[in-house]
Formats: sequence, structure tokens, C-alpha cells
Amino acid sequence: MSVSTAAKAYRLLRAVLMTAVEEDKLIARNPCRIKGADNEHTPERPVLTVAQVFELADRMADRRFKALVLLATFASLRWGEVIALRRSSIDLDTRTVQVREQLVELDGGEIRLSPPKSRAGKRTISIPSAIIPALTEHLSTYVDQADYAFVFLGKRGAFLRGGNFRREAKWSEALKEMGLQGLHFHDLRHTGNTLAAQSGASLADLKARMGHDSDRAALIYQHATRDADQRIADALSARVQAEQQKIAKG
Repeated sequence: MSVSTAAKAYRLLRAVLMTAVEEDKLIARNPCRIKGADNEHTPERPVLTVAQVFELADRMADRRFKALVLLATFASLRWGEVIALRRSSIDLDTRTVQVREQLVELDGGEIRLSPPKSRAGKRTISIPSAIIPALTEHLSTYVDQADYAFVFLGKRGAFLRGGNFRREAKWSEALKEMGLQGLHFHDLRHTGNTLAAQSGASLADLKARMGHDSDRAALIYQHATRDADQRIADALSARVQAEQQKIAKG
């Protein structure tokens, strides 16, 4: 269980027991009093530069995965969302991608088509013109002409699974060559979210792009961007002060 999942489970349990205390009077006090157990102090995930994203896409052993890497990053898509896209989901003229469903791999190995994680998960996302050539090439080379055709499939025409993708794309080998060992596919979405926040997007815009109902996740990216900007300002201030001291000393 991840730190984030454990923290969410703890908050739910505490809420249930609080109801048992205050409303149902079943217990005298809430036993959930572990300090910090509800905090999600997950390790900071890596953020790629734009150049690294394009290099990683170019390093995919199977060219059908170049567009997948670019779209997952620059449209901030989850794995299940990007592999569920159909030809009709992508409009190259308006430069948009529509997320209406996701593919979920169940514990038994079955892959099931289902609605997005939340109501906000159904969304239309604008994509940068810089990745349109790669998408155009992919659609013409690898995707059936039918509107309902899935955009990203494996070599044999089956739904993509995480393990199959990593093996066919030689994901680990590409990361090793770039010195990015340990990068997860989800970090592409994290990179896209970070780049969107750095562009100056509002909280509402970030939420819509990321497909989140709550402010929590979007605020994390906004705060990170503000912190980085503050560090830049502090560095500039230190440089100005150093130059002023040189002038003062004459």
C-alpha cells in the first residue's frame, strides 16, 4: 500500500469513527489519534524537461509509442485514459483530445472499459501544435480509419497492458540511456501538470485539464510553481545585492 493510499484510508476510518462518537454515541472517543497519519508525504516525483520528453519519445523501440509518450505528457493523461482513446477522440484541426472513458486492468487480468475516475475526468483538452505532426503520422500509420478504432494498441492489435508496453517500447533501456532510471509512466502526466502550472494556468484551468473535482491536486502544482518562482526571485535578489556591493566598494 502506498503512503497516499494509507493516508486516505486513515482519514476515512477517522471520519467513520467520528460519526460513531458524535452522532451514534457508540464509543466515547475517537481512537484515531496518530499524529501525521493523515498526511501524504510522498516522495517528490521527477519532472522532465521538454527536450527530455521528446528525446524519450524518440527512443521508444517501437515507433507506435512515440505519439503515446508525447500525448500522455502534453495532455496530462493517465495511463488508462490514453490507451482508451479512439480515433474520434482526437481532433487534429481543433487540436483537442476528448477523454470519455478509460481502460482498467482488473486483478484477474481482465481489461475493462469504464468511465473516468471522477465526473471531472470527462473532459476536452487542448494539445500543443508541436505534437500534431507526430499524432498525424501515428494516426495514418497505425490506426484503423473507423471512428471507434483505438488509437494505441499493441503490435498484435490487443489492448495495451503496462508490462507489454514497457517490454515492446524497451522503456527501461531508454531510461537507462538517458540517466532517468526509476521514471514511471505516470511521471509523464506529472510533468505535463507541472508544465501547465508553470504556464500560469489558473486553479480552475488546472483542475479542468487534470480531470480533478477537488482543488487539492491542482494547488500542489500551483504551490510548487510559486515556490520555484520565489527561488528564482531570491537568486536574482542576491545577484543584485552582490553587484550593488561591488559598486559601493568602488
